[in-house]
Amino acid sequence: MTTKQRQDVIHEAKFMDGDEFHIAVFKLLQQDGTLYDGAKAPKLEKEKALRIYRAMLFTRVLDERMLAAQRQGRLSFYMQCTGEEAAVVGSTAALDDNDMIMAQYREQAALAYRGFSVDEFMNQMFGNEKDYGKGRQMPIHYGSAKLNYMTISSPLATQIPQAAGYAYGQKMAGQENCTLVYFGEGAASEGDFHAALNMATVHHAPVIFFCRNNGYAISTPAVEQFAADGVAPRAFGYKMRVIRVDGNDLLAVYQATLEARHHVVKHHHPVLIEAMTYRLAAHSSSDDPSGYRSKKEEEAWREKDPILRMRRWLESKKWWSEEEEKSLQEDMRKDVLDTMKRAQKLPPPTLDSLFTDVYARPTPALKAQFEQLKAHIRKYPEAYPKSADRLDDTSLDDTRPELEDSTNTAAKGEV
Repeated sequence: MTTKQRQDVIHEAKFMDGDEFHIAVFKLLQQDGTLYDGAKAPKLEKEKALRIYRAMLFTRVLDERMLAAQRQGRLSFYMQCTGEEAAVVGSTAALDDNDMIMAQYREQAALAYRGFSVDEFMNQMFGNEKDYGKGRQMPIHYGSAKLNYMTISSPLATQIPQAAGYAYGQKMAGQENCTLVYFGEGAASEGDFHAALNMATVHHAPVIFFCRNNGYAISTPAVEQFAADGVAPRAFGYKMRVIRVDGNDLLAVYQATLEARHHVVKHHHPVLIEAMTYRLAAHSSSDDPSGYRSKKEEEAWREKDPILRMRRWLESKKWWSEEEEKSLQEDMRKDVLDTMKRAQKLPPPTLDSLFTDVYARPTPALKAQFEQLKAHIRKYPEAYPKSADRLDDTSLDDTRPELEDSTNTAAKGEV
């Protein structure tokens, strides 16, 4: 036992069952756009409030259009942020732009807030020649070095211990920054979650663990995932500060994350935030939620729409109007559709990009494999129409210009 631990002695076998750790929900903004009695809104200037709202609205428009594109066969896969925009944008807006974000896969709203362009979104989803990931990732696996957004990885929860390690590196480098990592309540059941929280507290890493508790781990409801009071009480097992917040309340999420960031940067001690929200859309374009939840349940949560709540607050302050709403939505829909059409027409990355980012110079074995691949495509061009059309554009020379140029793909946007 260390000197920091306190030992209380009892002489009866009394067990604790966890009820001592019930955590209340932090709320500021009601669904009608007014504050709760006794609640105080965080300091939020008009310009920033509108930037937040535009990012939320853009994400909703993007989700609607891209799911439709997937259904039309234009896109292989998509995942929506619908219903969780306040949790994602509110937390991102409370960070410094130099803070690192490690996302799970449903946080495109964070990139939208930081300035990821419509072209950058589309280039990634269609994996064309301008995609920072060179077409190697599934759609929605974004990454941007310039926006401090680590490239998304499909395996569940792997980003959580990575965030603890990255934040520890920030501290060791003397940076006045932190890392925020997003994950769902389902990912909190992975061993990586517990390892990360323990590492972060032991090594005093400036990291914010942000759990989007949206009610379902794909089709498994939260009540079947854990018997305790959600994810938040787990923080006590690691001596970590924790707050549970209404994830559909933009102001509450913003305030909670703002204070969490101040704490982790100043004291180098992690914080866990559990945002209680709801996934209004399916888990992904491959999912049908009607098999595990009712329309009545969904409609009840649609009444708590975070975008509508934020819009009403803006209107109450005379910062937004019906005319501005209609105009912005029309402009966004047109921009998304036009950009999508443009991105679809761009060719895929050249074939030799398969071999870059592995070695500084291609090995003889890689060169041989590359020539075999080209010979195979020439033999069966009908099976590889996109690659066959660009074979003459590909080469695997010893000299790789991009390695001699400091403006490499990572500096341009890929992490």
